[in-house]
Amino acid sequence: MTTHMQMRTLAIGTPQKIDTAKGKELITGICKQTMEEAFLSFDGFHQDDVADKKHHGGPDRAVCMYPHEHYAQWNDEFECTLPPAAFGENITASGMTEAEVCIGDIYTIGKTVIQVTQGRIPCSTIDQRLGYPVMKNMIKTGFTGYLCRVLVEGMVRSDDQIAVHTKDPLGVTVLEANTIYFHNPKNIEGIRRVLAIEALADDWRKKFEKRLEIALTTS
Repeated sequence: MTTHMQMRTLAIGTPQKIDTAKGKELITGICKQTMEEAFLSFDGFHQDDVADKKHHGGPDRAVCMYPHEHYAQWNDEFECTLPPAAFGENITASGMTEAEVCIGDIYTIGKTVIQVTQGRIPCSTIDQRLGYPVMKNMIKTGFTGYLCRVLVEGMVRSDDQIAVHTKDPLGVTVLEANTIYFHNPKNIEGIRRVLAIEALADDWRKKFEKRLEIALTTS
């Protein structure tokens, strides 16, 4: 059965100074505003940027996506109502959970084309923005969202259709890769499955190669 994919939120934003839940100031691009349309280039959405360019952004991580389905769980768990694009994602979509999406999958969004390159590694900025310990729960569950590169540029509208263009032949889901990365760092077979993905982001490839090297020397 094919799950219907639907964009729920399109959001962009540039880094700004915010007051964290602990009363400190932080410069971050996590607070994004919902938009009706935005131009998507190979480097990401126009008028969208990140503050920490070492750990975020770049062509392999041009688009951040987060499954809409997880919002209900976090709202229940923390007894709150999270704002749109709460995790700093550009696109919130339903029918595209980490268990359904594979690294290397290619999707069309309107006239644009994107490819999933890696799972997202959550950072403490999420907790600082929201005031809840969401990060550790994202890591525990693997509900991190994921990042994509852009294969075809163009305008994206909030009512655009999302469709599968090509499924990656290896079929390694984002959830599987997340589980290996966060919870099974000595799973040599699993690490090799991830490294075999041609479309894998360079940053994640380096991280998994390091994991493999450690796993082989300690096994």
